Amino acid sequence: MIKNISNLGDAALYCDFGTEVNKEINSEVIKYFNTIKEKNIEGVNNLTPSYNKLIISFDLRVTKFNEIKDKIEKLNVGETLKKDNKKLEIPVCCHGSFSLDMERLEKKLNLARDQIIENFFNTEFFCYMTGFIAGMPFLGDLDENMRAQRLETPRVKVPRGSVGITEQFANIYTFESPGGWNIIGNTPLRVFDSTKEKDPNLINPGDTVKFKQISLEEYKNYNE
Repeated sequence: MIKNISNLGDAALYCDFGTEVNKEINSEVIKYFNTIKEKNIEGVNNLTPSYNKLIISFDLRVTKFNEIKDKIEKLNVGETLKKDNKKLEIPVCCHGSFSLDMERLEKKLNLARDQIIENFFNTEFFCYMTGFIAGMPFLGDLDENMRAQRLETPRVKVPRGSVGITEQFANIYTFESPGGWNIIGNTPLRVFDSTKEKDPNLINPGDTVKFKQISLEEYKNYNE
């Protein structure tokens, strides 16, 4: 449930679900996100979900803070996530040319490469949010012994499709961009496709993801 709703600037509501980052709280964020989208509340023009917050932007020419706040507080939010939340399998190649930070992780985590790979591919991930760059999924939750901090000096360019981990999360770089996550592999899948106007994201909040290890040859011959 929402713990507090406050102003965020002149034309947005800041819905606070708590300070913890876990699947249960994030599921509540996603329920409100989905319900508000379905209700098509007059004046609401953008919804931005995160791990445990939801920002609701609105048009001041159409409505105002108190009106939107009242409607949000009276919403009948469903008991479950949307039925179309997906379970996805994402192929990843961990060849040395892709696993840019494996040696760093071995030292930081005090784990062998095989242990890191086995743990990663045995984990079922939950998509908490997308953002930072278009369609980039933030996927939790890594085991405690797999949690490493970001790079001390971020890279200027991280290749598109790179799969990285940091703290309790894994992510996929949907475009070449700067970044400081620990890169362990690369996927040939296009995780964000701007030509798909309705739903350009392959992975959306509430989806679950299991990564599948593939060889370099399979990566090169992969057809989406």
